[in-house]
Amino acid sequence: MKNKIFAVLIALITCSNWTFAQVERPKLVVGLMIDQMRWDYLYRFADRYSDEGFKRILKEGFSCENTLIPYIPTYTAIGHSSVYTGSVPSIHGIAGNDWIIQSTGQGMYCTQDDNVEPVGSKEKEGKQSPRNLLASTITDQLKLATNFQSKVIGVAIKDRGGILPAGHFADGAYWFEAKSGNWITSTFYMNNLPEWVNKFNKQKLAEKYLKQDWNTLYPIETYANSIADDNIYEGKWAGEKSPTFPRKTSELMKDAGLELIKTTPQGNTFTLDFAKAAIESEKLGNNPTNNTDFLCVSLSATDYVGHRYSLSAVEIEDTYLRLDRDIADFLKYLDKTVGEGNYTFFLTSDHAASYNPLYYTDQKGNGGYLFLRQIQKEIDAELTEKFGHKNLVKSLMNYQVHLNNKLIDSLSLDAEAIKKTIIKNLKKQEGIAYVVDMENADNMFIPAPIREKIINGYNRKNSGPIQIIAEPQWYSGTPRGTGTTHGVWSSYDSHIPLLFMGWGIKPGVSNKEVYSIDIAPTLASLLHVMEPNGSIGKPIVEVLGQ
Repeated sequence: MKNKIFAVLIALITCSNWTFAQVERPKLVVGLMIDQMRWDYLYRFADRYSDEGFKRILKEGFSCENTLIPYIPTYTAIGHSSVYTGSVPSIHGIAGNDWIIQSTGQGMYCTQDDNVEPVGSKEKEGKQSPRNLLASTITDQLKLATNFQSKVIGVAIKDRGGILPAGHFADGAYWFEAKSGNWITSTFYMNNLPEWVNKFNKQKLAEKYLKQDWNTLYPIETYANSIADDNIYEGKWAGEKSPTFPRKTSELMKDAGLELIKTTPQGNTFTLDFAKAAIESEKLGNNPTNNTDFLCVSLSATDYVGHRYSLSAVEIEDTYLRLDRDIADFLKYLDKTVGEGNYTFFLTSDHAASYNPLYYTDQKGNGGYLFLRQIQKEIDAELTEKFGHKNLVKSLMNYQVHLNNKLIDSLSLDAEAIKKTIIKNLKKQEGIAYVVDMENADNMFIPAPIREKIINGYNRKNSGPIQIIAEPQWYSGTPRGTGTTHGVWSSYDSHIPLLFMGWGIKPGVSNKEVYSIDIAPTLASLLHVMEPNGSIGKPIVEVLGQ
């Protein structure tokens, strides 16, 4: 009898171990963030997309057609943080690309870390880490769930695009430093660059790509989704007579330096070259412990191109046609190295972008520019006259008013009276729809969806106490400003693409409203790990076939 009981116990233990060993996960998760990509770009240029790039993902994967950003402001650092934490600035603390710490008045860059040193560079661009990100990421949760045996790597030309998605426990995060032309990191991750990174840097690919110049992929007269190449809405580089093709990057880089690679479609190619090197050298997707690895890639060039040339430009159309080819090539590389069906791939964006306001109004639409620097001068003059002191406002950053709290406290001035004066002034300004005192946000008479975005985006420690909501198509800018920008609540800034493909994904499409903060909990469900510790999103069950 004892032998039978012992045999049953052994069988149960064996079964338990076998069940644990059979937890199914992909070999690799690849997150591709396309900076400033609007959802409609999936279709706007589709007539000349190949079958192997965006169209392949749409055909083989699941498209969440109505994915929205649930906070303001809509900026890069917040977008990357929110996708990977499943959270919002109110919780994860990343209140902008830059912000002002309310208690000290100190300016802070999103990934600034003065306690680390550059690795691979002597420039201050190397003093970066994810320490300002208060919440964990889905990549952190994967590391915890696998006892740190999964490998996580972050890659982007922008430091914040590589650092924030990779999280706090990453094996490495890398970004581009233009002065040297090298991919670098910081001592937060390691003390020396891996040999494969040094080898990659020695190729001097940024310089090689720029020497090829930038001409259109197809004859320029066939770019039917763009306006005339020579127009007043596009920015020029120093030395250019007009913002037109061909862009002589081989000559422009003599003055602009390797920084120029960021504002060409080759910047995306260059980033994916580095991502492939990371996959090969770090053996991502071929983990010797059989645990899932995670590669976070952010393509920054799309954002730089958009900011300089605007949505209507031939440059945007050409960038996305070339990006489609780059994505097709990257997916084929994943098929070959990791194996088709062995990896989970998702594509999304940190924010979208608006049409150039001048272009929009020239087409007889409503819109305009908020000259916030001028408005700040007006407010400062009014406050000086009323309260007897200058510089009571520190900044109008992130569409928020930041007070000079230290000065106000030292002078024992009435902060509430100062705020009321500022709000009264702002409400008179053309192009401003609402002005919100965040300490009394519960009482604001604003449409509920906008009110929720305001609350989600407000971080008491890092956000200004007064929030400015612009009217549609109004932006902070300068007269006759070129290019495009983003940052507001409207759909053109907050409607982003979201595609999943590969292991564990059920092909399909849905127009149900979902949010960027739902991505991390969806991945957590897919990977059978806990969602990030600040997550307020919900799994998109349709993607998982549930």
